[in-house]
Amino acid sequence: MPTSGSNDEPQLKDQEMYEELRKEGNSKEKAARISNAAAARGRSNVGKSGGESGSYEDWTVDELKDRAKELGITGYSDLKKDELIDELRNH
Repeated sequence: MPTSGSNDEPQLKDQEMYEELRKEGNSKEKAARISNAAAARGRSNVGKSGGESGSYEDWTVDELKDRAKELGITGYSDLKKDELIDELRNH
């Protein structure tokens, strides 16, 4: 007897956001996680935790570059990690 959810595709609550995240190069898992969080909490609330913003140091350079792209920052591709962090914090 087939079971629901037996395919390998994640359960998506915001298909449009998922597809956009995939076009940006995010993995299926990351895109699904972000789009489902946005559907559950509202797009504008995803990523807001109310804490301090000192966590950029814990991000990888690729994650920082992705964030710079999301914010529309240009010229970030050749920046070093500390320069990326400065750009993100001052944007």
